[in-house]
Amino acid sequence: QVQLVESGGGLVQAGGSLRLSCAASGSIFSINAMGWYRQAPGNQRELVARITSGGSTDYAGSVKGRFTISRDNAKNTVYLQMNSLKPEDTTVYYCNAVPPSKYWGQGTQVTVSS
Repeated sequence: QVQLVESGGGLVQAGGSLRLSCAASGSIFSINAMGWYRQAPGNQRELVARITSGGSTDYAGSVKGRFTISRDNAKNTVYLQMNSLKPEDTTVYYCNAVPPSKYWGQGTQVTVSS
């Protein structure tokens, strides 16, 4: 059984920072690239950052230079450091494999006030 538990969201002013964490159980973490996704109401879920099992990263253009994804293989945890946050970053953030598995966590809400 795969479990993905996201945490670290909250309310922050524009320009502020948050660090999201995702604890993964099961084999999903060790054999897959992992990513952070977000889905605003009425929009499709989008992949904003990806990290391979070897540590290579890439980012959506909208977050490049502001967000940093990392992973701790010993803890089966993936992180998303979000700096210079903007109101348009407001939404629920999820982690999953890339491409995504059928298992989704509850997500963590990020709200950026202007």
